[in-house]
Amino acid sequence: MNKRALKEFAVYARNELRSQIALRAQAFGITPKGSSALITGTDYVEINGQKLPLSYKNGLQKLLKEIELKGYDQVIEEVAYTWFNRLVAIRFMEVHNYLPSKVRVLSSETKGKVDPDILTDYQYTDLPVDQEEITSLLQQGKREEAYRKLLIAQCNELHDIMPFLFERLNDYTELLLPESLLHADSLIHKLGKELDDENFAQVEVIGWLYQYYISEKKDEVFAGLRQNKKITKENIPAATQLFTPHWIVRYMVENSLGHMWIESHPESNLKAEMKYYVEPAEQEPDVQAKLAELRNPNLSPEDITVLDPACGSGHILVYAFDLLYKIYEERGYPARDIPFLILEKNLYGIDIDDRAAQLAAFALMMKAREKTKKVFRIRPKLHVIVIQESNDIFIDQAAELIGENETEKAEMKKLLETFIDAKNYGSILSPEKVDFDKYLWKIERLRQDGEYTLDAFEVYEQLNKIEKIIEQAKMLASQYDVVVMNPPYMGNRGMNLKLKKYLNDHYPKGKNDLFAVFMIRAQHFIVENGFSAAINQHSWMFLSRFEGLRKEFLSNITICSMIHLGTRTFEEVGGEVVQSTCFVFRGALIPGYKGKYIRLVDYLSPSEKEKMFVCKKKNDVFIANQESFNNVPSSSIIYWVSDNVRKILKENQKTSEICEIRVGLDTGDNDYFIKHWYEVEFSNIGFSHKSIIDFHDSRKIWVPHTKGGSYRKWYGNNEFVLRFDKESFNILSNQGNKLPSKQFYFLEGASWSRVSNYFAVSNYSPRC
Repeated sequence: MNKRALKEFAVYARNELRSQIALRAQAFGITPKGSSALITGTDYVEINGQKLPLSYKNGLQKLLKEIELKGYDQVIEEVAYTWFNRLVAIRFMEVHNYLPSKVRVLSSETKGKVDPDILTDYQYTDLPVDQEEITSLLQQGKREEAYRKLLIAQCNELHDIMPFLFERLNDYTELLLPESLLHADSLIHKLGKELDDENFAQVEVIGWLYQYYISEKKDEVFAGLRQNKKITKENIPAATQLFTPHWIVRYMVENSLGHMWIESHPESNLKAEMKYYVEPAEQEPDVQAKLAELRNPNLSPEDITVLDPACGSGHILVYAFDLLYKIYEERGYPARDIPFLILEKNLYGIDIDDRAAQLAAFALMMKAREKTKKVFRIRPKLHVIVIQESNDIFIDQAAELIGENETEKAEMKKLLETFIDAKNYGSILSPEKVDFDKYLWKIERLRQDGEYTLDAFEVYEQLNKIEKIIEQAKMLASQYDVVVMNPPYMGNRGMNLKLKKYLNDHYPKGKNDLFAVFMIRAQHFIVENGFSAAINQHSWMFLSRFEGLRKEFLSNITICSMIHLGTRTFEEVGGEVVQSTCFVFRGALIPGYKGKYIRLVDYLSPSEKEKMFVCKKKNDVFIANQESFNNVPSSSIIYWVSDNVRKILKENQKTSEICEIRVGLDTGDNDYFIKHWYEVEFSNIGFSHKSIIDFHDSRKIWVPHTKGGSYRKWYGNNEFVLRFDKESFNILSNQGNKLPSKQFYFLEGASWSRVSNYFAVSNYSPRC
């Protein structure tokens, strides 16, 4: 897999698709400034003075309604993403020969051939298209028009197999399919020619393309954050998406799902298949007895439920599919039945991003198709959902229509109100449990009766959406045997006001970051004694703002194992900011249980971390009873320290009791205010000043500034100078709390980096 080529294509694809789709919308008179109303004639529709075939009516009506509801830019973005997903899906299927017609649509099996095979071999397909019309168009030299019809026909054929990704004919996304599909520099040409078949060998490519596709959007969101712009619900997916490395996915799944299976069936040979399984530490007899009580020797593969509550493009679910398949095989299930059982009984995924959920469902279908052709003939019921909102639902009328008594009406109203602005919250929503199946049955009955008053007409039109909301409420209110996740990371600084208030009201101990909220939510998602695994930032293990979370966490769960990863865990994230930990816990407290902790913070590349995890050097592996964490200040998860160090921490004074601890200044614009000392005129740097006034009187411009940097034990990182003349000082003073604790500036002190694997101070006097 050539990740560089994948990234270049995905970034290009987003920009090209948005541009071409906007041009296509403009051809219908639809622009960011608006459009005229749709006028319907007897055999045509008219918009902006342009008469179009009547077949365009439904699509144009839906398009105008979506723009009114979401805004022009958002709709263009969504349509671009939809076509990207479809084209990538078709490309993957044609490489693996999964297309029903067995004819390539975006490329050719013949080396050097320019046109896709579908243009020359369409007569050998069963696509829902008029072949005589295609022949006629080609004879007239209208290759673009012929190809457009064939591509849309292919999408329509795939609707019956994957309706979540390929909507039916007349959807507005069809109307906005870009022009010039066969040009040498077209998106389709690049997809078929520049990304060769080897890139699509594994379904994992879907996840990488998803991350790369939204990478520029992510950069835009973070640029806004630096200007104090909050992250809107539409931008949460782009801001928080981070593709999980495959080996970490395997660690999480093998040590949760795999561990549960091996514990229940010690005779299983599955352990030999699990490269990233962590053998539990040897336990005391009383702990072994407790674990024996928890063992379920009657556990059946069909009984296991696995949830990823922030599933993204489905990478975790895909590997869970692989492991479950081995479990079913081991128990002797017929190979043709296993994919259906896994998709319908075992795997559940939730996300707030429509397009990511499409890719997750597609990836699972491809795993199933890899095992049996039957999955394309008999469509399984997938449990991958995208959170739906109830903002546009007539809630009072719906409750009145569906509920048959006051209790039912109140229940239905409360349930629907739970999902107002639901994409802001996603899986952290926790609807009250009701008889969901009863309400689903009532909706089906209303749909079948088909009798309604004029007043209830609008609600009847919303029954499908209400049904989806009830189904998602049922999934959110359920519990699962295994929960595995790479949750969103978002500090409260970037949260929009509605999200921040919701967390304050419902998750006060996790409100500082979304990943912490998901830690709490996972405890509610799993059944008693169930397993959960997550990768998130290691700040929850140490920082004082997570102390309440830690204490509650450690009093309710048992940490089975942890990989403390530190920085540079993700290929796409450099620097020291994202510091990760990955852990597996059990939804019950087992006193005396010894967890196994593997410390990889000293290894500075993803590949090196994986290599050292597999070999498990003695010095990297620690055994700790989590009860010992309660014997240190703030219950920090310091698994690697000795009992003597814990005693020192417990019995001696805290640093805060003997000196002032303050946060340093925040310029808000480091490019302007901070330079390396050798970038400025040395004579303009002021040294040995005693106060802000003393420095300003010197008429110097720059002052030495201790900032972050690599690890230095006692002294170092004196590389930067700060623009601190009167004018700069006034700018900083007028930009909110940019100069905290300025009464301490220029005094002697010890400083350290905000982000580091180690606490290392350096004395610097004077300092600012």
